[in-house]
Amino acid sequence: MSVIPMTPPRTVTVERYVTPLREGGSLPAVVEADDLGLYVLKFRGAGQGVRALMAELISGGIARALGLPLPEVVLAQLDPALAQTEPDPEIQDLIRASAGLNVALDYLSGAVNFDPAADVVTSEFASRLVWFDALVSNVDRTARNTNLLMWHRQPWLIDHGASLTFHHAWNGTVADPGKPFAPIAEHVLLPRASELGQVDAALAPLLTPDVLRAVLAGVPNEYLALAVADRADRALADPAAHRAAYVAYFEARLADRTRWLQGAIDARG
Repeated sequence: MSVIPMTPPRTVTVERYVTPLREGGSLPAVVEADDLGLYVLKFRGAGQGVRALMAELISGGIARALGLPLPEVVLAQLDPALAQTEPDPEIQDLIRASAGLNVALDYLSGAVNFDPAADVVTSEFASRLVWFDALVSNVDRTARNTNLLMWHRQPWLIDHGASLTFHHAWNGTVADPGKPFAPIAEHVLLPRASELGQVDAALAPLLTPDVLRAVLAGVPNEYLALAVADRADRALADPAAHRAAYVAYFEARLADRTRWLQGAIDARG
């Protein structure tokens, strides 16, 4: 498996609010951008806050580096004036609260939700996805909410805002990088992930320090600043230090992956 070249996310400008996607807790929406593309917009003014958008960018970048299929992730500039065209007060408030830079995923027209009882994936794909979700501590890939779409008969990953659970109360310290990720026991594809040891040997070398730094380079400075604005501890106030802390976290987690990988294998057993 070859290294995927990492480039910063593109920036588009939202020109039209199309429709809300009310199945999401943060009320994402389908929007049209200035490149004429349709995107699923994740609002910075939603209840999960800017850290959910950072998780989307960081985990999405890591998934892409591992060769996992996910829609293109872009930064989306949103003008609060778009609220004037929306009749729903809740949507108006959300647009106004999200003025500026947001995160969006390419809209996969015609995609349907993955059905674990009917849709088939290979054990190699299931193992790669379980490995990735254990690495980024993604709690949101269960049978109740798979965050997988079937598009052109292939599974596609979406919605990583609930990953990186560690960074919601974080000062940059790597406390226990090898700690097993207990929620992996609820992973929708864990029963099919019979090749965890084999994929580990292929995936871990792809996440070099340079690749991790390239992933973090795609996180805007303003997001990094907002994420620590309400913290008394200013250890991560400098954007460069903040990015370096994420890189150090993943380097440590990869170096000490024996325990969390074994935790996933044991949960499957």
